[in-house]
Amino acid sequence: MGKGLSLRHRLTASTQRLDAAELQSDVEKMPCTKMRDIHPGSTAVVGGRVRAVRFTPTANVPVLEAELYDGTDVISLVWLGRRRIAGIEPGRKLLARGRVGDYGGHRAIYNPWYELK
Repeated sequence: MGKGLSLRHRLTASTQRLDAAELQSDVEKMPCTKMRDIHPGSTAVVGGRVRAVRFTPTANVPVLEAELYDGTDVISLVWLGRRRIAGIEPGRKLLARGRVGDYGGHRAIYNPWYELK
């Protein structure tokens, strides 16, 4: 549990808030930028926990999307031409690097370099 959380806060906070605070503490130890501080067009290294993975079969190119959460915000990691990637699954922590773009109105990194944690 994060050192900055008082006993009163830990007893009265929701499970989601406690999980987010713990995840933020873990991510701060990684060599990455907080997701709330990145902007489309920039190159960024982000870290966090995969919350969801979706495969979207299309007529042209299959798309694998992972939702990465760092306790402050979410970014989509999008792999074109992939149906599955070993280790990319909900609950898994990872670092990802690439140029931030847009995917369906949300920030995304296409075909990112990644490292499983």
